[in-house]
Amino acid sequence: MQEPRHVPVLLEEAMNFLKVRPGGVYADATLGLGGHSEAILRRLGGAGKLICFDRDPQAMAQAQQRLEAVRAELGAEMPEVVYQADAFSSAGKLLEPASLDGLLADFGVSSLQLDEAHRGFSFRTDGPLDMRMDTRSGITAEQVVNQEDENQLADLIYEFGEERRSRRIARAIVRARPIATTAELARVISAAAPSMKGDKIHPATRTFQAIRIRVNDELGEIGSLLESAGSLLKVGGRLVMISFHSLEDRLVKDAFKAAREARQFEVLTKKPVIAEEQEMLRNPRSRSAKLRAAEKLAPTVKVKEFGRRFGR
Repeated sequence: MQEPRHVPVLLEEAMNFLKVRPGGVYADATLGLGGHSEAILRRLGGAGKLICFDRDPQAMAQAQQRLEAVRAELGAEMPEVVYQADAFSSAGKLLEPASLDGLLADFGVSSLQLDEAHRGFSFRTDGPLDMRMDTRSGITAEQVVNQEDENQLADLIYEFGEERRSRRIARAIVRARPIATTAELARVISAAAPSMKGDKIHPATRTFQAIRIRVNDELGEIGSLLESAGSLLKVGGRLVMISFHSLEDRLVKDAFKAAREARQFEVLTKKPVIAEEQEMLRNPRSRSAKLRAAEKLAPTVKVKEFGRRFGR
């Protein structure tokens, strides 16, 4: 029996705001398992082009199989697909200015990464402390956990995890070192900062988020993409961003505000779009998703100012 295909969060909402034009050129900055990209392909038509970014080689391989099956199904109406095995922060260097009709990004960790124990993203299954989205390079979570000093650990847990008990957790981690697996780390955190009344998440959730953000420089990646987005889109091009925690959403919100004030983008979402109850029940991950969208306007005299703050 064939496994059910992964369906990304806010799929219909993302497609409605992206407003895919047959024959257009679009980029999916976070290919993942290819759910959003498949939906774009089915709307593009034969003259269209889709550029897919992902720094996770495992995700790229699986998504490529999915998308090539879709292209074969479309036959004569087969759009062109370019697979870019790079972090989306490189989009500004790899893509031509004013070349895109739309750019989509679905930030955060993918279902594939969470479900594979050996990737070390989740405390729900025991595995090595890795957490790298690109397993070909970079520091691992084990290096961060075992080599950062107590103050550095406390600061990153507080800043990237928004964890109020960061000092206590960092102290416990240092005392328990060396720590080699996700289960070990989760036990240390839970003992140091157990769940309090009213908590809806596991006590290790925020710390794992903080370490993952540090390992993958996730906020720096998002900042780089937002800086280049304005230059990559054509006039009338759409930018659709899906965030999963407040740090990501704040970056997008602030960038959109700067773009609106510079009169370079019209913000299409006064408030972030969230999943409806039915989707939340079907896919719990969608509960934290927030979508924001904007459309590029014709240039004004403030182009130079906008270039510094949002896109060159």
